[in-house]
Parts: sequence; C-alpha cells; structure tokens
Amino acid sequence: MSSPRDARKSSPAKFAIHRLRRSELPPDTVKLARFLIGKVVVHDLPEGRLSGRIVETEAYPPGDPAGHHFRGPTPRIRSMYLDPGHAYIFFNYGAHFMLNVVSEPAGIAAAILIRALEPLDGIELMQRQRKTGQLLTLTTGPGRLAAAFQIDRRHDGVDLCAPGPLWLGKTSRPTGPIGKAVRIGISRAADQLLRFYERGNPFVSGPKRLLLPAGARKSSSFKSK
Repeated sequence: MSSPRDARKSSPAKFAIHRLRRSELPPDTVKLARFLIGKVVVHDLPEGRLSGRIVETEAYPPGDPAGHHFRGPTPRIRSMYLDPGHAYIFFNYGAHFMLNVVSEPAGIAAAILIRALEPLDGIELMQRQRKTGQLLTLTTGPGRLAAAFQIDRRHDGVDLCAPGPLWLGKTSRPTGPIGKAVRIGISRAADQLLRFYERGNPFVSGPKRLLLPAGARKSSSFKSK
C-alpha cells in the first residue's frame, strides 16, 4: 500500500484528459464497472477544474436485489433508464449525494456507484469545499467525493459523455492491477464480488479486510453478457 507521502507526489495531474465517447463504454454493467477504474471524473467550475481518477466502483446490474431499480421504475430513479454514460445521483441517508454512472441500454435500469477517486486537478478547491486539509480522505468514499466535486441533485441525468461541465475522461496514465471484493453497506446480495478497485491505491475506501488478497478466487452470480 502506498504511503500518504507517495499519494501526495502522485496526485497532481500530469496527463492530458480526453472525453470518453459513449461508443467506448462496454455494454454491460459489470464490465463497465471494471473499465471505469483508471478513468477520470471532471467537473469544470468557474473557480477552476476539479478532476480525479476513479479507483473504486460498485456494480448494480439488472435484477440486482441490492439496486434501487429492483422493484421497478419510480420517479426517483428515472435517470437510471437513460443511455449508458448518464449520471444517476441519489441522496443517501438524508446526508450525502452519490454519483453513479448509468450502465445498460436505454430502458434497462442499472448503474455503477463511483466509490472513490484519486484527486488530480483542483485539490485546494476540493479541500475548501470539504473543509479539510486531509488528502487521503478527501475523495475516499462516495459521499465525500460528491461533496468535494460539488455534485448534487442538479446533476441527475447529466450526459457524462457529452460536452458540458461534468464529464468522464481518460488519460494515458496506466492503470494498476484491478481487484474485486464484496460491496459495502448493503444487506441483499452482499456476497457478490461486484466491487472493483485499483490494488495498492491509498484512496480506495472501506475496510481493508473486505478486499480480497491477491490470488483469491470466487465468482459472482451476476454474469457478464
């Protein structure tokens, strides 16, 4: 695991960020959750650019009993039925907004929760927004990253693959080995390995005991298409 000092050295953006095209997104929730590791969330604000590498995701595929979509359509989740690459924002526990990426063809509800980012651009802006000088906890966890990036209900349904201030990008920076583990904070389908993360990255959230050791083998019952 990298040290906080290593994290501070590696955090500033050193690579150009290019917008992701919808055609680049794998047409499958589980595959997309893995694909998004190493990609970038960008929020261009009047005060400056905020950006961060995605280092942890959770997949909530069609039919998942842990997903908001399990019981069918409601006004609250209508953005989950949009084309893949749109944002689904929900307000959790009456306290935190959370950023999700819609992941299946239009009309099929599914999404990927962005659990943690490695800060790149705009770290001082994020720290002021979160009222903290801590780097390793700045965007570690879905509620924290949404707060740092000033993401809220206004961004529900935003097309993250289209021109606009909030978008998904990619860089030439290589992604480290990707691990998988159980999802956090759910009671249904809690044994499914639908959480993906960049191994060794200090910005990965959650209890480290939930991360599988290298070489561990267990398959999820949610199969990729």
